[in-house]
Amino acid sequence: MRRTKTRLLFLLCTMIAMQAPSAYAASEGQTQSFLVRTTQIADQKAVFGTVESLKVTPARSRLSGTLAELSLSEGDHVEQGQTIAVVTDVKLALRIQSVNARMKALAAQKENADTELARAKDLFSRGIIPKSRLDAAVTAANVLSNQLKSARADRNVLSQQVNEGKVLAPASGRVLLVPVTTGEVVMQGETLAMIATENYILRLALPERHARFIRTGDTVRVDASLVDGSTSRTGTITKVYPQISDGRVLADAQVEGLGDYFVGERVRVWVSTDKRARIVIPADFVSTRFGVDYVRIRDGDEAYDIVVQRGMATPIEVQGKTVPALEILTGLSDGDELIAP
Repeated sequence: MRRTKTRLLFLLCTMIAMQAPSAYAASEGQTQSFLVRTTQIADQKAVFGTVESLKVTPARSRLSGTLAELSLSEGDHVEQGQTIAVVTDVKLALRIQSVNARMKALAAQKENADTELARAKDLFSRGIIPKSRLDAAVTAANVLSNQLKSARADRNVLSQQVNEGKVLAPASGRVLLVPVTTGEVVMQGETLAMIATENYILRLALPERHARFIRTGDTVRVDASLVDGSTSRTGTITKVYPQISDGRVLADAQVEGLGDYFVGERVRVWVSTDKRARIVIPADFVSTRFGVDYVRIRDGDEAYDIVVQRGMATPIEVQGKTVPALEILTGLSDGDELIAP
């Protein structure tokens, strides 16, 4: 008797469940049938990318001397060609004075040689001196003239070296590092500042088992809340480096809105890996009764409900419109025709 009552209670609960209204009933105007098709999707793996500047350019000193002026610090923004430091060398001023004195002496000698040349030409025209005396005077004047030109070129070189004491920003961007201070002695070619250009990218380090799946042009999904507090956004792989180091393959991704200040910040990124088959259907075709998900399948003239296991939610395009959808893990196969519950 007790067993009979239990069976009756089970049958009653089953009939109530079959007559319960759907929690995801299709509203008026929505698609009333849907043909199940298997599609290929690439699984996504979460990795961390580092915000990097596409180029980090050093600002170097072009001469040795004392750092007299330094007009920047870490975090400053500089423009290309802006004077960021001045390096001075006292010896250059002394050498310029020496060249100026030599030029004055050569100018006086040149003036005397020109006078001698004019006198020699006059005497030669009257037949008083031979041609060799005139040639010697011409040669002496030419030698002193060329020596004066050489001294002027030496002075121009020294003046250019003084001008090269001004260290110019090689590119526009953000100053990352300034390893020197005012009054410090610097050598020729020494780095005075590191400047990151304004073109920021995400540098990804992926396990080498994913190297054969990643390609230039692939889309990545970025957790932008770690950058500017907004929702997630997408980016594009712009370069994949061919060398694998320490079991990692490096790739660069272009993402808008990474900012132009912090360099080295880590951001979570989802990248595509191996592809797999999946079934996605509009969410309106799934009904839930007592915690169990059902879909209604049409088989000829009959229709019946089957139990399915839902996966992650993802939008799909149906009849030119993007609608909410669910991935179905089990219960459906390719070619099944669904009808709205």
